[in-house]
Amino acid sequence: MSDTKSENSSAEPVKRPEGWERGVLERLALATLDEQRRARRWGIFFKLFFAAYLVVVLVMLVGEPRGGKALTGHYTALVELDGVIAADSQANADNVISGLRAAFEAKNTVGIVLRANSPGGSPVQAGYIYDEILRLREKYPKTPLYAVIGDVCASGCYYAVAAADRIYADKASIVGSIGVLMNSFGFTDAMKKLGVERRLLTAGEHKGFLDPFSAMKPEDRAHAQKLLNRIHQQFIGRVREGRGEALKETRDMFSGLFWTGEDAIGMGLVDEFGNASYVAREVVGAEEIVDFTQRENVFDRFAKRLGTSMAQTLGTEILGRTPLLK
Repeated sequence: MSDTKSENSSAEPVKRPEGWERGVLERLALATLDEQRRARRWGIFFKLFFAAYLVVVLVMLVGEPRGGKALTGHYTALVELDGVIAADSQANADNVISGLRAAFEAKNTVGIVLRANSPGGSPVQAGYIYDEILRLREKYPKTPLYAVIGDVCASGCYYAVAAADRIYADKASIVGSIGVLMNSFGFTDAMKKLGVERRLLTAGEHKGFLDPFSAMKPEDRAHAQKLLNRIHQQFIGRVREGRGEALKETRDMFSGLFWTGEDAIGMGLVDEFGNASYVAREVVGAEEIVDFTQRENVFDRFAKRLGTSMAQTLGTEILGRTPLLK
């Protein structure tokens, strides 16, 4: 009997105070509120941290003020002409001219070095740079501009730098290539073998000029050659104007050939050996170099791609036939 009573007593449910469910719910609600507060505080922290990170990244992408550092004392200004000269490249006329203008306008600039390392490119862009150099030299006659050639300065690059006061290069630099070319491919024979018919409709006798999928007409070839010869003569005229009496013309100087810097000195295409540091230190007399090169940041590149992607797609074939100085 005693054992039965003890078992019954142990099986009886534990009595809890009245209203205990409400207390549990209140504690759960308070715990939930505390957790939400902590999550909200961490959310605010990470948002502020991310915003600060974005600000730092934006500052780095935009870059330092023009000139690269505090412009104190006298210095040699540097502008880079690097890469293929084209409207859609870093070495376009707008960038180079903007850098040159900023360098000439800076009151502490003693002299300017245009450091060129380019295989050439658009004669139009090169002509813009050439004309602006002459204008700036006339406007600021006391500020000399020296071109310093790196690995190569050929064709359109030499077109542009021929306007400088003096040209410097390394003994092994590639200089010259004073000529013009226009290139493409013809696919007429391949299309015949494949059984492909070209259906080109035009309004205008020569609207299909230099179409790579149509046979080239003799009159089209003659007209293209006339264009090339005209641009070549413009190129030659600029070189003669820019180099003046220093130029020692030879029979093949304007044939499209290129030479080493050592040979170019004897031909009058280059004045002396030297790099940017040498020119700043020994020629300009201001060893400190301040970079005025205009470089696109990520926002400029994005805006340009957004605005020109369709135009580039539509004009690829036309732009591919634009004469290049090479």
